[in-house]
Amino acid sequence: MIRRLLTAALMCVAAASPVRSGPLTRHDLAVPLCAALARAVDATGAAKTGPVFLVSYEPGPGEAELDPALRHSAFTYDNALAAIALVACGDVPRARRIGDALLHGLTHDRTFGDGRIRNAYRAGPVGDGAALLPGWWDAKQNLWAEDSYQDGTATGNVAWAALSLLTLDEATQEPAYRAGAERLLGWITANATDSRFPAGFSGGVDGFDPSQTRLHWKSTEHNLDVHAVATWLHRHDGDPAQATVAATARGFLDAAFVADPGLFRLGTTPEGALQPVTHVALDTQVWPLVGVVNPPEAWSKAMAYAEHHLSVPGGFDFNEDRDGLWVEGTAQAALTLRALGHADAARRLLDGLKAQIAPSGYLFATNVARLTTGIAIGPASHEADFYYYRRPHLGATAWAVLAALAWNPFTGRILE
Repeated sequence: MIRRLLTAALMCVAAASPVRSGPLTRHDLAVPLCAALARAVDATGAAKTGPVFLVSYEPGPGEAELDPALRHSAFTYDNALAAIALVACGDVPRARRIGDALLHGLTHDRTFGDGRIRNAYRAGPVGDGAALLPGWWDAKQNLWAEDSYQDGTATGNVAWAALSLLTLDEATQEPAYRAGAERLLGWITANATDSRFPAGFSGGVDGFDPSQTRLHWKSTEHNLDVHAVATWLHRHDGDPAQATVAATARGFLDAAFVADPGLFRLGTTPEGALQPVTHVALDTQVWPLVGVVNPPEAWSKAMAYAEHHLSVPGGFDFNEDRDGLWVEGTAQAALTLRALGHADAARRLLDGLKAQIAPSGYLFATNVARLTTGIAIGPASHEADFYYYRRPHLGATAWAVLAALAWNPFTGRILE
């Protein structure tokens, strides 16, 4: 069934896409990973219809269960990716179940009614009331505990939710999806616009309800996401305000690019200064090459920089310390290499990712026990405490599907 869905999806997208010079091929990694995503939706314990959020991580080798803070956490970014990947697989009905859960989170927030979406929700079927956030009972403190990052709203996650809704809009022609994406972009422009040079969009908000802290730093990755959403919406709506948002975010990308040695900075500090080039991240290097239509030729140097400074056996690390394989990022690099015409290099990366398939069918997040990123989770962190662990990961699995099918999540089209 999954194989038939994949074939149908590729035929439909090919019919809607611009003329290409030759046939597109899919990597055989797509078949088992599409099946794994389908099983995950079906395993939520809900009926075969209705909105659901998928848990982002499963216990890794030697773990009976995850820490309470992750046990029921469905990160918005991972779920948005899963919805897009399921559309790429040809499985629109299951993709809609996740998209409808994101719409529910947008329209049924427990505290705010301003069009935000949280960084995470509670995994499982979605009910009729306020969208549930992750949490756990802390027996030592005798209280219900939540995570400040998960309760917050990161600009990039809002944009990814919008990208997933736009993907579903094109797949279904249901107006609620595009309306949801427009509302999400409205939240970004109302709450994250930052005119300090280089002008762009700041990180969002962090913390617990009802008083959250605005994040004043700007992320290159987030601005790329905002650019993609605004460009996609403008393609359909023709709204000049959307064109302005796209241009502002694109201007930030131009400012973040360093021609020599050819890399993208992480973004800015909370004070507004551009981040130094001594610490970089893989996704910041590769996403602009597929997230911007017709990117400048000079930007392709960022892929070469990643290959020289972030590569590890079998793929890429998150950052320059090269302490392990970042599976999600390796899939992102494979998609970017396909976009740049390096099909053989992309195929080798995807071939290598087969070794990272967990018993559940998901891909592990990394091939080492703990992968460092050099990034802090939130403003309350006093150290670089954001790590990836060797656990089956929804986001890594979804990115590998996109790379295997040559599906660009920033445009909703198969790569030309």
